[in-house]
Amino acid sequence: MTTTAKKRELILLWMGLLMAFTTTWTIPAVAQVGTENGEWRYWGGDERSTRYSPVDQVGADNVIDLEVAWRWRAANYGPTPDFIYRATPLYVNGTLYTLAGQRRAVVAINPATGETLWMWRMKDNPRWEASTRKNYGKSVAYAEVQGRGVIYVVTPGYYMAALDAETGQPIPYFGINGIVDLHLGLGDYPVDPDRGVLDSGDITASAPPIVVNGVVIVGNSHDRGYYPDKKENIPGHIRGYDAKTGVMKWIFHVLPQPGEFGFETWEGDSSTYIGNISAWAPLSADSERGLVFIPTDTPSNDYYGGDRRGDNLYGTSLIALDVETGKRAWHFQLVHHDVWNYDNPNAPKAVDITVDGRRIPAIVQTTKQGWAYVFNRETGEPVWPIEERPVPASDILGERTSPTQPFVTLPAAFEKQGLTEDDLIDFTPELRQQALQIARQYRMGGIFTPPSLAEAPDGTKGTFVVPGANGGANIPGGSSIDPETGMLYVATERGHSVISMVPGPSKGSNAGYISLGPGGIRGPQGLELLKPPYGSIVAIDLNTGKHVWSIPNGDTPESLKNHPAVRGVDLPKTGKRSHATILTTKTLLFYGEGRFGDPWLHAVSKRTGEEVARVELPATTNTAPMTYMHEGRQYIICAVAQAGYEAELVALALPE
Repeated sequence: MTTTAKKRELILLWMGLLMAFTTTWTIPAVAQVGTENGEWRYWGGDERSTRYSPVDQVGADNVIDLEVAWRWRAANYGPTPDFIYRATPLYVNGTLYTLAGQRRAVVAINPATGETLWMWRMKDNPRWEASTRKNYGKSVAYAEVQGRGVIYVVTPGYYMAALDAETGQPIPYFGINGIVDLHLGLGDYPVDPDRGVLDSGDITASAPPIVVNGVVIVGNSHDRGYYPDKKENIPGHIRGYDAKTGVMKWIFHVLPQPGEFGFETWEGDSSTYIGNISAWAPLSADSERGLVFIPTDTPSNDYYGGDRRGDNLYGTSLIALDVETGKRAWHFQLVHHDVWNYDNPNAPKAVDITVDGRRIPAIVQTTKQGWAYVFNRETGEPVWPIEERPVPASDILGERTSPTQPFVTLPAAFEKQGLTEDDLIDFTPELRQQALQIARQYRMGGIFTPPSLAEAPDGTKGTFVVPGANGGANIPGGSSIDPETGMLYVATERGHSVISMVPGPSKGSNAGYISLGPGGIRGPQGLELLKPPYGSIVAIDLNTGKHVWSIPNGDTPESLKNHPAVRGVDLPKTGKRSHATILTTKTLLFYGEGRFGDPWLHAVSKRTGEEVARVELPATTNTAPMTYMHEGRQYIICAVAQAGYEAELVALALPE
């Protein structure tokens, strides 16, 4: 039987299942505001991804008494020990559900003791072996279907499984024996018959799906776009599935097809081969309005767009889709023709705010650019003006960048944008001169200064991109919203990239340019090149658009304090160059310092940012903490891991 015939047979089977079953759903009349009943039912706590819980047992007067209640070793779920762990557990109906290991095993855990209740993982196959981002699984999804709790997971090989929440057994009438092959229905891409993977490129998922009004919406992710060896890849189209049967209900083309809105933004035949535009960050929703919010990333490749001229919708955009039909309700492209790797790394956050006496249902997207883009989530209209302003043009052969880019007018940027000589380290005159000598080898300029050649005619060796690939608001979990006050808390890193472009490989189909890498460069004597703070947490009042406070992410690193070049210098509190991981409760803001910080959980005042207490952890946090109330006791869960310390969950609670 041919591959096409197999696909047709499976699709007909799913259609039959859809006809055979009906699903009963209760749609809430009012959307949630933060988590409810002490639970944590979504990756972001609630469908709005607020990462806020109104539980208040742990407060300023007793947070210092937090102690380890139990620990659960995620590294046991191999096949090799993990030193990176980005899974956020869910807490539903008295049970924790999470992921672990490169096979992305789904595990149910006793929330009071850490005892493993059940485990499920998909059998090994060539698709799993070939998959990227195996150990980047961020969570699972949960829904109740006709009175039964169901856990949904997307595996590294790009399958979706539906499991009984009580037993961990696959739901037999979902897909085929509980599994949906997500390669099917994506498009007509050739398949390698030996490995079962798509010849056109790679696609997987690291974020969980989200279930809204009986529809499971699935995003995706790809391998890093820094070093592509060809211009072709698979587009990250978004799809909705019936939560009961696994039948695909709709597909939204993030790379528009002929006749669809936005197709004209792809010049030539580039829409037939360019890929990515994935939604690798978690999704958010407003079930009352029947909307799901999709943050997308950069088309391939990240730093050269000569093979994809035009604005390239829906690359680096925020898209609102109708949950039932998959139709576009509205969209906003945050970066036209992105050549800066400014993919959207955070789940958009829905919150109701009051601006100039007017109540607005808002959605806010925090970005690598260092901006918080705030929209009316019903209409897509910016709450404050976003202005198209002229930006520099590229001088790379074949590249044609957009002449303008959207600039947010309010809130003000929460991270430094662009680079001048005034931004370089100046702890001592000697360090200042050394920093100037280093930086003057590269181009400097404002945000949206385009990448340049490693051997440019002006003698420079590349361009500073600030914030860079890892700067601004990045890995999911670094922001939270207090829906009671409309305050946004966002973690940001003062990162930069130096983008140096070289001709693409002579073989294959990439005839353009590729980057030497997205990394930055070290400053004088191994120190940071830029002035601190190196990492921060910033509080923004979304009712006014004004910054309220900003604090460094942790203390000054020991490596800086003990460096001989700054001996005798009165250093400021610099914070760590790491993405803090944030949780907000009724009483406090909690943050871990992130993968390159120190192993502390900090508790600070939401109103002032003043630190109340810090609790030591066995390793650094890898993603944002979560919290729940179980049998009258509040727990805070931190996913921790670092080099030399294998991944685990650490549960903190007050003494019994």
